[in-house]
Amino acid sequence: MLILLPPSETKSDGGDGPPLELDRLSFPGLNPARKELAGELVALAADVPASRAALGLSERQDDEIARNAALWSAPTAPALRRYTGVLYDALDAGSLRGAAAARAGERLVVGSALFGLLRAADPVPAYRLSAGSSLPGRGTLAAFWRPALEPVLAGLDGLVVDLRSGGYTGLGRVPGAVTVRVLSERPDGTRTVVSHFNKAAKGRLARLLAGSRAEPNDLPGLLRVIRRAGLAIERGATANELDLIVPDPAG
Repeated sequence: MLILLPPSETKSDGGDGPPLELDRLSFPGLNPARKELAGELVALAADVPASRAALGLSERQDDEIARNAALWSAPTAPALRRYTGVLYDALDAGSLRGAAAARAGERLVVGSALFGLLRAADPVPAYRLSAGSSLPGRGTLAAFWRPALEPVLAGLDGLVVDLRSGGYTGLGRVPGAVTVRVLSERPDGTRTVVSHFNKAAKGRLARLLAGSRAEPNDLPGLLRVIRRAGLAIERGATANELDLIVPDPAG
């Protein structure tokens, strides 16, 4: 089983690893695309106004452009330590221990606008590039990544639980992957798609699946694992979609 996570716009500073070396990353078939995109991002950083426009940044976020300028020289950190924010706080992978931590390291994979696909321990620097960014002289990142990324995604073994958001799903789709919607249930039984708490709910689900002793290889097995943990999960509107039901935070 693999759990495919979205990245985050927010990233931790620093790191104790050596500067970026693409050959140290998993999925080496993506390295030509990674090198091309990284080179463009570093070159773009020399033009601060153009970087702001391409990356959707304000003047107060110029430190993000400085990160991109230092992409090849900045220290690295494992992907699961680099990405931060609501989903990664809820996942809290750093608190897993022993066999659970080892399983999480094998099962968790991050989709990235810059690197395509990363394993949990892959060493990467801090950077700023999102799926919706538009680099000068280039079409969409989805059009760039699909030819390189989709063959790799199609070759992933076993059950894949795809927790990425729509923009990152657009970079490359996984045939047969299980997707998850988060729905909020009101006291009267009506449900709505969750937006604000979506990331936290998916982070908790990712933690459960990443550390579980079980190794489901199909949708029924996955449902059993989730339900045994006490989460409310149902089949969704399509064959490989699940609905994770959470209480309405407003009560």
